[in-house]
Amino acid sequence: MVSDKITAIKPLLVLVLVLLFCVFVSGSDAQVRCVESEREALLSFKNGLVDDYGSLSSWRRDECCEWHGVECSIATGHVVALQLDGANLRGKIGSSLLELHHLTYLDLSWIDFGGIPIPRFIGSMKQLRHLHLSTCNFSRTVPPQLGNLTNLRSLDLSANSLTSASLSTHGFALESLEILNLAYNQLDGSLPDVRAFSSLTELHLWGNNFTGTIPLSIGHLPKLQVLDLSYNSLDGLVPLNIGHLSNLRVLDLSYNSLEGSVPQSIGQLSKLLLLDLSYNSLEGLVPLNIGQLSSLQVLHLSYNSLEGLVPLSIGQLSELQVLDLSNNSLEGLVSESHFIKLDRLKTLDLSFNSLIFDVSPSWSPPFQLERINLAGCSVGPYFPKWIRTQTSVSYLNLSGAGVRDEAPRWLWSASSRLEYLYLSSNQISGTIPNLSSASIVYMDLSYNQFSGPVPLFPANATDVLLFGNMLSGSISSVCETRHDRLSVLLLSNNQLSGEVPNCWGKMPNFYSLNLASNDFSGEIPSSLGALHGLNLLQLHGNNLSGELPHSLRHCRQLRLIDVGGNKLTGEIPTWIGQMRNVQFLSLRGNKLHGSIPHEICNLASIQVLDFSINNLSSMIPDCFNNFTVITSKNATSIVPSLFGMVFDTNNVNKHYGYSSYEWKGRESEYKKNLGLLKLVDFSSNRLSGSIPKSFSSMRGLNSLNLSKNSLTGYIIPDIGKMEMLDSLDLSHNQLSGKIPTSLAEIYTLGVLDLSDNNLSGKISTSTQLQSFNPSVYAGNDGLCGDPLPKCPEDSSRPSTTSSGGNMNEKDDDDNNNFSFMQEVGVSMAFGFIVGFWGVVGSFILKKSWRIAFFNSLDAAGDWFYVEIAVPVLVSKWRRNW
Repeated sequence: MVSDKITAIKPLLVLVLVLLFCVFVSGSDAQVRCVESEREALLSFKNGLVDDYGSLSSWRRDECCEWHGVECSIATGHVVALQLDGANLRGKIGSSLLELHHLTYLDLSWIDFGGIPIPRFIGSMKQLRHLHLSTCNFSRTVPPQLGNLTNLRSLDLSANSLTSASLSTHGFALESLEILNLAYNQLDGSLPDVRAFSSLTELHLWGNNFTGTIPLSIGHLPKLQVLDLSYNSLDGLVPLNIGHLSNLRVLDLSYNSLEGSVPQSIGQLSKLLLLDLSYNSLEGLVPLNIGQLSSLQVLHLSYNSLEGLVPLSIGQLSELQVLDLSNNSLEGLVSESHFIKLDRLKTLDLSFNSLIFDVSPSWSPPFQLERINLAGCSVGPYFPKWIRTQTSVSYLNLSGAGVRDEAPRWLWSASSRLEYLYLSSNQISGTIPNLSSASIVYMDLSYNQFSGPVPLFPANATDVLLFGNMLSGSISSVCETRHDRLSVLLLSNNQLSGEVPNCWGKMPNFYSLNLASNDFSGEIPSSLGALHGLNLLQLHGNNLSGELPHSLRHCRQLRLIDVGGNKLTGEIPTWIGQMRNVQFLSLRGNKLHGSIPHEICNLASIQVLDFSINNLSSMIPDCFNNFTVITSKNATSIVPSLFGMVFDTNNVNKHYGYSSYEWKGRESEYKKNLGLLKLVDFSSNRLSGSIPKSFSSMRGLNSLNLSKNSLTGYIIPDIGKMEMLDSLDLSHNQLSGKIPTSLAEIYTLGVLDLSDNNLSGKISTSTQLQSFNPSVYAGNDGLCGDPLPKCPEDSSRPSTTSSGGNMNEKDDDDNNNFSFMQEVGVSMAFGFIVGFWGVVGSFILKKSWRIAFFNSLDAAGDWFYVEIAVPVLVSKWRRNW
C-alpha cells in the first residue's frame, strides 16, 4: 500500500523539482529591479553629499540595485543594505533614508558629516539590524532615540567626537544588541550599566575618558566574548567576578589606573585568547594559575608593579605567542622550565625586571622568536648562545644585560631578518664587521668596548648609534655608499680622527649628527649645508679649525648647534640670526673675535646661548627681551625626539642630544635634562660697556655668567626680576656702585660670585646674601657688611656701665638692663593701659555708673544749647533781619 502511494507521488515530485529549477534559472538570469520610490530616496540622499573622487559615479545608472554600496533583495527588489564605508564622501545625512523601509544594514562609516549630532530620525528606522557610523565626525551626545532600534544586532559609533551616552537610561535597553562599539570618542563619567544589554558578545569602550571603577554588572554578561576598556582613566580593582565571563576571549584593560592584584579568578577564563592588563598600577604576584588559560595566545602584564617570581605554570601555555612581562619588579631565576611547551612563542619580553636568565649554554629553545627583549635583565656575562638558534628574529634587545664578552661572529648574520639591534650599556668588545649587506635598520651599540674602524653601514639603515666606544681611524667609509634613509649618526666619545668627510649631500633625510669628543681636525665641511632637514649638529670637543661654513645658513631647521671646544676662528656670522628655530647655540672655547652681532636678537626661541672663552669684544647687544623662551618662567616645550627621552619601537630610552656647559663653576654634561636648561654665558672674553638693562626681562633664566670681561657701570637695579636665577657670576669685571637690594629677592639663587670688581657700599641685610661665603664678595674694597666686616656707620653704641668694671660683667649689664628712655616708654604705656581700662572697665561693670554718666552728658548738652547756641542764633537772625 505504502509503495503504491510512493509510486504515485514520484511524478508529482519530479514536476515540482523541474518547476523550481526553472524558476531559479529564470530568476538568476533576470535583472533585479529596485523600487522606484527607494531609488528616488537614494538619489535624494546622494544630493546631500559631496563626492570629490567619483565614488558614486555608478549611481547615474537607472537600476539602483547595481549602484556601488547598494544591495537589494533578490525576491522583492527592496533595498536591504547600504554600505558606503571608505567612500571618501562628505556632506549631510538626509532624512530620505526613512523611505528605505526594508533597510536592515546601514554603514556610512568614514563619511564626514561636519561635526553635527547624530540625527534623531535614525531612531525611527526600527527595521535596522546593523548600524555602523564609525569615523563620521559626529559630535555631542548619543541620541536616546537609538534605543527604539529594538532589532539592532550591532551598533558602531566609534571614532567620533561624542561626549556622552545615556546608555543606562530607561528606554535604551537593546536586549538584542550583540556588538556595541563606542571606542575612541570623548565619553566621560562612569562606565554605563550594561545589564540591560544581556545579549552582548562584544563591548568596545576603549579610548574614552571614563573614570571610576569597573562596575560589577560587567560580570553579568554571560555571552560576552570581547571586553575592551583600554585607554581610559579607570581606577579601583579588577572585579573578582570577571571570572564569571566563561565565554570571554579578549580582555583588554590596559592603559588605565587599576590597582590591587591580578585576581585569581582570571584563571577560570578557559577560552581567553588575549589578556592585556599593561600600563596600570597593579601589584602583587603573577597569578600562579595563569597556566590554566590553555587557549591563551597573548599575555601583556607590562608596566605595572608586579613582584615576586615568574610562575613556572607559564611554561604550560602551549598556544602562547606573545609573552610580555616587562617593566615590573619581578625577580628570581628564569630557566628552561619556563618555556617547556611554548613552541609557538614569537615575542619574548622580560625587560627591565630584576630577572636572571639562567639556561644551559647548550639549550635549544622549543620556539623560533621574532622579537627578543631582555634589556635590563641579567643575561651575561657571556653572550647567550641560544640566540644563534633564532633564525627568524627581527628585533633583538640585550641593552644593559650584563654581557662582558666579545661579540660572536655569528651575531651579525644569525638572522637575515634582523632589523633592530640594541646592545648598548654592556661591556661587549671586538670589531664590527662590514654591514653593508645586512638588513639592520636601527642599530644601537653605544657604551661598549668595540674597537677598530667605523664599519660600512647597512644601505637601509636609519639610525646608527656607536657613541661611547673605542672606535678609531677616519669615518670616510660613510661616503662609500649612498644612504637615502640614514637620519641619525651618533659617533661621539670615541677615538676617531682625520677630517670630517664632505659627502653629506648623499644623505637627504639626515636629521642628527653627533661627532663630539673625538680628535677630528680640518674645517667643518660645507656639504652639511645640503642637509636642509638637519636638527642637531654636535661637533664639540675636537680640533676643528677655520670658520663656520656659510652654507649652514640653509639648515633652517637646526635647533641645536654645538661647535664648542674647537679652534674655530673668524667672527660670529651675521647669518646666525636667520636660524629662527635654534634653541641651543654653543660656540664656547674657540678663537672667535669681533663683536656679538646684533642679529642674535632674532633668535626668539633661544634658551642656551654660550659664547664663552673666546676673544669677543665691544658691547653686548641690548635686546634680550626678544628671547621669548628665556623671558618666560614656564618650562620649555621641547620636541621629545631632540633632547631627553627618545622612544623607539619598544620604548627603549636613548639620548639623541647632549652638550656640556659650565654652570655653578664647573662643566657639566646635559642629556635628558638639557631641555630644562636656560643659560647665557659670555664669560672669558673682552666684552666692554655696561650690563644691558634688558637682562632683567629674562625671568626664566637659570644661569648667567658674564665673568672675566671688562664690563663697567652698575649692576642693573632690577636684577631681582630674574626670579628663576640659580647661578650668577659677574666676577672679574670693573663693575661699580652698590649691590642692588633686589638681588636679595632672588630666593632661588644658589651660586653667586661678585668678586674682583669695584663694588662699594653696604651689603643688603637679607638671609640670602648673608648666606654666601665671604669670598664671593672678595676684591671689592668698598664693600662692607655681613658676611664682610661691618661698615663704619655700624659702630658699637656707647657703654652705659661705670668704668673700671669687669668687661664680661659690663657686657652682661648691657644685655640685661633697659636704658632710661626704654624705662620711660614702658612706664607710659603701662600707665595708659591702667588708666584707660580702669575707667572704661568700671563703666562696663557698673550699670548705675553708666546711667549717671550719660545723664550728666545730657544735662551738659542742654546747658550748652540754652546758654550759648540759642543767643548766638538769635543775634545772627536780628542782624540779617
